[in-house]
Amino acid sequence: MEEEPKGQIVAMGGGGFLMEPDNPLLDDFVLSLSPKKMPKVCFVPTAAADSATILVHFYRNFSGRAVATDLTIYDPSTVPRRPSHTNMIEDYIAEQDIIYVSGGNTVNMLAIWRAHGIDKILRKAWQEGKILCGVSAGMLCWFQGGVTDSFGDADVLHDGLGFIGASACPHFDGEEKRRPAYHQFIKEGLPAGYAADDGAALHFLGTKLVEAISSRQNASAYFVEKDQSGETTEKKISTRFLG
Repeated sequence: MEEEPKGQIVAMGGGGFLMEPDNPLLDDFVLSLSPKKMPKVCFVPTAAADSATILVHFYRNFSGRAVATDLTIYDPSTVPRRPSHTNMIEDYIAEQDIIYVSGGNTVNMLAIWRAHGIDKILRKAWQEGKILCGVSAGMLCWFQGGVTDSFGDADVLHDGLGFIGASACPHFDGEEKRRPAYHQFIKEGLPAGYAADDGAALHFLGTKLVEAISSRQNASAYFVEKDQSGETTEKKISTRFLG
């Protein structure tokens, strides 16, 4: 029987420094999970094509709160690649305490990760106790699949990393098409799973949900599944406001 992973996942439907630069509650929560006063936080902006602008925002927000680093592999001509070679990534990740994944194009990100073996490296890191987190694409990637706008409109993603054996939908309250699309995809056979509003997040220890938390008073998380009649049901998860 496979041992339960020792790591944690904080899956944010929306929020964090990229969406709420003046509201640090979700990021502070992630930092609080590490026993270290100044944990090493590695930002992975693959989904955002290793945007230099996003990297600047990350370093500005985490400077003085953590030892900030980044993993960039998308376009070495735009952003100096760190680490410089694929065969160095596993050792580089092993040095970190928290892996923070940006939003952006989930499909592109997963393809690039798999090409470089980062999917397997992140699974090993999580199994050994690292904290994984992220927003939007950085939420969806940890699950089996869910709702993505990587192709334009809300569409179904079937090939997430599958660390959490469920589907997921970020921005549940933020875009009109996401909520009905998630219900429809589950009705059509997508595994049941978790949805999170902008400002809400799901905290997992290993594969077990610990709690839902939020940086906004009205933000919530939900569990959506298909009932015996073939229709979907949406159950709100008790969500703790961090403020």
